[in-house]
Amino acid sequence: MPRFDRLELDDPAPDGDRGPAKDPARDHEHWLAQADRERRQGHYETALRLYSRALEDDKSVIAAWVGQVRMLVHLGEYAEAELWARKALEIFKNNPDLLAGRAQAFCRLGDKKQAMGCCDQALAQAGETAYRWLVRGELMVADKQALDRHCFDKAVAADKDWLVQAEIGLVLQYYGQPGKALPRFKAALEEEPESVFLWLKRAECEDALGLTDAAVTSLRRALEIVPKHDEARAKLNALLDRPGLFGRIRNFLGL
Repeated sequence: MPRFDRLELDDPAPDGDRGPAKDPARDHEHWLAQADRERRQGHYETALRLYSRALEDDKSVIAAWVGQVRMLVHLGEYAEAELWARKALEIFKNNPDLLAGRAQAFCRLGDKKQAMGCCDQALAQAGETAYRWLVRGELMVADKQALDRHCFDKAVAADKDWLVQAEIGLVLQYYGQPGKALPRFKAALEEEPESVFLWLKRAECEDALGLTDAAVTSLRRALEIVPKHDEARAKLNALLDRPGLFGRIRNFLGL
């Protein structure tokens, strides 16, 4: 069943048909803030539900529509991401970030022609947002063109939030480029050194590059921040259980 069958695109019901009164402290801004917090921890399923809650409160919040599309991309549900970007564009015509979201979904679906067309439309709109440049960079990576760094740097220039660097890193990871992704996660960690999510992503890149000792250090740092973090512990144990030096270190430390 599609995720958002119950999310209507029509106008809200009249005041008398809305049922019990809502808690005024939990308006769309509350749900957007909660969604942003979960997104920054890599909890995309939870963030998706929270963006949906924001839209239940106010269907005119473009940030929630864009967030919903982006979480679907993170979750690998590309066809549904394209569908919801298209539906949102029926309401918010030519919104650049919704166009960028549709372009990213098309790219992941392998339809590069439609992806480039949507991205061109996004870049043609007024203003400057990081997401449209991030998606343009992804199209360059997918097409094995050399201009991806220029596009990604434009995204960072448009928005200094560390999350931009992190999500560029995720794109590069998706295309099997840990060597390019690692500096992005390192840059994000300079701004947000207490993020377990970023330390985990850094460790994944280090491991993929054969930098096992660095990956172990990154995972240990994650566990210093959240000692009972199951994913970090499992990844660290998997590294230390490998034959050779780190297996001996594990035994010596009694881990």
